Amino acid sequence: MSKITPWLWFDTQGEEAAEFYTSIFPNSKILDVTRYGQDGPRPEGTVMTVTFMLDGQEYVALNGGPEFTFSEAISLQVSCGSQGEVDEYWSRLSDGGQEGSCGWLKDRYGLSWQIVPTALGEVLGDPDSGRSQRAMRAMLAMKKIDIEELRRAADQA
Repeated sequence: MSKITPWLWFDTQGEEAAEFYTSIFPNSKILDVTRYGQDGPRPEGTVMTVTFMLDGQEYVALNGGPEFTFSEAISLQVSCGSQGEVDEYWSRLSDGGQEGSCGWLKDRYGLSWQIVPTALGEVLGDPDSGRSQRAMRAMLAMKKIDIEELRRAADQA
């Protein structure tokens, strides 16, 4: 069976980021930390990789240096079943980061996240195109997605 593990490139903050992420999501933990040896490109003993799990999905943080940084070309989506979940993940992940639009944010390490309520798919996929378009217009004006506001906008005639 194949297994796909995303790797996230950091300058030196991989362990700090892994600790931050695992503190936010349930069923999450740090699995392993490896360190650079005497022949590595970074100082001996510094953290090279951190293998961690976020809600059952494995990731690896690599302290590879400042050559590469995150962009919006890659993001992690968090599907939320309630407004409470949206609010909690939005608050914790945007702390020290930057709020974007339409449910997107960058965390304090520059990694992009999409905090998406499952209700968004329901209103945007409504078979009534008028309802779905009104919900779309409302979403485009939001930073953090507000489920009730989406539904109100969809219901407006």
